Amino acid sequence: MKVTSRSAAPRLRYHQDAYRFVFDALQFSQEKLKRPRPQDPDDQHAHITGQELCAGIRELAIKRFGLLARTVFTHWGVTSTSDFGRIVFELIERGEMRKTDRDTIDDFVEIYDFDDAFDRGYAIDTSPAFRR
Repeated sequence: MKVTSRSAAPRLRYHQDAYRFVFDALQFSQEKLKRPRPQDPDDQHAHITGQELCAGIRELAIKRFGLLARTVFTHWGVTSTSDFGRIVFELIERGEMRKTDRDTIDDFVEIYDFDDAFDRGYAIDTSPAFRR
């Protein structure tokens, strides 16, 4: 019997859904900030900074997951905005995202505290329930 080695995809550091969510948050952020989709790798008009992406991640997470956002992120292995930076830079290394010369992983460090952003800062909009 001959054993053949399979070319395995690199092992992901985080749950695969975390990577998909970051892509969704990037698109969400581009739309919210009215940035065009990039036409070429050097398209600066479409660029989203790490801080802008983290803000988009927070807003999209609250819309999608509500009070469970932090629980979902914990399940994915994401416990801080620095984890989102690591996800982005893994995607860059794999050629699935691009960066500018100014972008660094430090752009994602301590953007917000998860307790404040997803627990204490969460507010339920009850206005639709009280409309006549």
